[in-house]
Amino acid sequence: MLKSHEFSYDLDLTMQPANGILRFNETGTIESCIGDKAFLTLTADEVAEVLVIPGVGCGLICARLNDGSEVLLCRFTMSCMKEAGEFCKVVNYYIKTREYAAPEKKEKPVCEKCGRHFVGELTVCVFCYNKIGVIKRALGLMRPFAGKIIPAELFITLSSVLYLLVPLFSRKIIDDYLRPMKGTFQQILLLAAAMFLARAIGELIFILSSRVFNKGSILFANHLRNLAYEKIQKLSLNSLSKRTPGDLIRRVMEDTTVVKEFISDGGRWAMEQMILFVVVFVILIVTNFQLTLLVFLPVPVVCLALSRFWRFIHIRYERQWRKNSKCQAILHDIIKGIRTVKSFGKEEMEIKKFSDATRELAQVSSDNEVMWAKLFPLMTFLTGIGEFLVLYFGGYKILNGALSFGVLVQFSMYITYIYAPLRWFVSFPRWLADAMTSMVKIFEILDEDIEIKSVTEPKNVPIAGKVTFEGVSFGYKSYEPVLKDINIEIKPGEMIGIVGRSGAGKSTMINLLMRLYDPNQGRICINGVDIREMDPEHLHESIGVVFQDTFLFAGSIYDNIAYAKPDATVEEVIAAAKAANAHDFIMKTADGYNTLIGENGYSISGGERQRIAIARAIIKNPSILILDEATSSLDVETESIIQDSLNRIVKGRTTIAIAHRLSTLRNADRLFVIDDGRIAESGTHLELMKKKGIYYRLVMAQRQTSKLKEIS
Repeated sequence: MLKSHEFSYDLDLTMQPANGILRFNETGTIESCIGDKAFLTLTADEVAEVLVIPGVGCGLICARLNDGSEVLLCRFTMSCMKEAGEFCKVVNYYIKTREYAAPEKKEKPVCEKCGRHFVGELTVCVFCYNKIGVIKRALGLMRPFAGKIIPAELFITLSSVLYLLVPLFSRKIIDDYLRPMKGTFQQILLLAAAMFLARAIGELIFILSSRVFNKGSILFANHLRNLAYEKIQKLSLNSLSKRTPGDLIRRVMEDTTVVKEFISDGGRWAMEQMILFVVVFVILIVTNFQLTLLVFLPVPVVCLALSRFWRFIHIRYERQWRKNSKCQAILHDIIKGIRTVKSFGKEEMEIKKFSDATRELAQVSSDNEVMWAKLFPLMTFLTGIGEFLVLYFGGYKILNGALSFGVLVQFSMYITYIYAPLRWFVSFPRWLADAMTSMVKIFEILDEDIEIKSVTEPKNVPIAGKVTFEGVSFGYKSYEPVLKDINIEIKPGEMIGIVGRSGAGKSTMINLLMRLYDPNQGRICINGVDIREMDPEHLHESIGVVFQDTFLFAGSIYDNIAYAKPDATVEEVIAAAKAANAHDFIMKTADGYNTLIGENGYSISGGERQRIAIARAIIKNPSILILDEATSSLDVETESIIQDSLNRIVKGRTTIAIAHRLSTLRNADRLFVIDDGRIAESGTHLELMKKKGIYYRLVMAQRQTSKLKEIS
């Protein structure tokens, strides 16, 4: 069966709604169909390019033929624009390379079952997921804590059952002692003491059991939080880049808290109220069958109304969650980029953006509260009808001598235990909707495939620094290759420079070497062993890296340097700082190595941050050192200081350096020039200058730019 990539469009050529398919298969055939009928067929040999043309309210895909003419392939509404662009990329890649490379997984922006768009950054539908399955899975994760939660819940329920003795004692006092006026003071006192004792024991059991139950639920939430965080740490950069940091933070912290609160409050009360409901129901049936029927007369109506409202409620709270997520995402971005906001004077614009988002959230939240303000009293009124019926018919029977006054009092007291769960159940869907959404978001993270997987029996050979790229090709999308058939060998102790235009694939090479991604084709070996056969931790212990965008953690300078080697001694930290030319400026700070720096080191200069990053990279004495634009954003004087430290630390270790300032790579043993994802040139600085190729032109362009800067 031929492999094919399809794009579903929703308009015909006359702009009328239609169910159309634009199909491209591995033989290079483009076919446009509406229903089962193909009305247009082309081959890739006839086409120079396919392109998306946006219009007003709709878009279209055209094929530009080799003779310069254009053929309209399909029309679509703007909701299909993203998928249309992806389709064109697949076809154009084939036209250019004659290689069929469709996406491995077809993106699904809408639910296949209900047709709704996925909410936010979820990849599951919040309307169609298996709710029972989600609850069962959550209960399965609670199993390690069942020893605390289940016994505590049973004792809490027992404390509530003890409260049910009070109406029985009240009935006996009224019917046996007060109404016939036959009881003694001592008998009444004894029953009153029994009532007090039942309440006291119940309260004591409740207090002790609640402490155990809450502790168990907190431990469960902590376990869930750790599972989510651990999974996030194992996900590849490709997976993490699909979500915002704010969304991941919410899933780890807020969503686990929502689940915990539901279990400790909603789940606990649900179990307790159900048991009380059953016990009271049995007592009432045994006491008086007819009055019991009157008590439960409104129950079917309430249950039917709740079942009808459930889906509506779920949709409303999903919308509120979406608006809340939007507010938090804006807040996260503004706080993280506050320096950029202030430097451009955009405070008022950001205030308005956040104000608009919070106003939308407030409107949705207000609408939901108005809905509950209408729904809750209605449900309460319906459940209260039974009370009026019991009082009316019960009073009628008492007057006719068919019922004792104590039984009516008992029924009146037990009605609270019947209707309280029903009234509470009215608000239960509200809790459940929030908790289910949070569970789905957490489980989506836990279920995500780990792209960078460890082998069961890793080959952790000593890493001496020999690196080879053997036929390596890679693209973040298979039809958009960044690297194509890279073949290089780096000898131990050799310093290699990688140069090329922006976007040529330089940083992608080192990302693959650090195994932040895996190649689509080929392999990367260290000392002859494929890095995919090594334990990732063993690999990363032998690689030190300094990025252009240095990230420092909020904490002390000492902690940031020792981050790469937590068990490092003070002497090792100081030695690494000296090697990176950082010791002198550190000692001039207020508290030396104990000086606290803000998030990302904003309290110190860029050159100082970079030197701390270099010290952090070399403290573990890595066999392979990677320098990714380590000095590109620094002034000439600071760059000279850092370059001096780099020249010392690269000796004796394999070094791979990327630099836009090509002058910093003159001393490299070899240079590799990447152009359009391929190795275009290789050799020493002098050899490449003599060739007068790509590298020569890059150097000349930089020299010209430097002269212009000096003149200005």
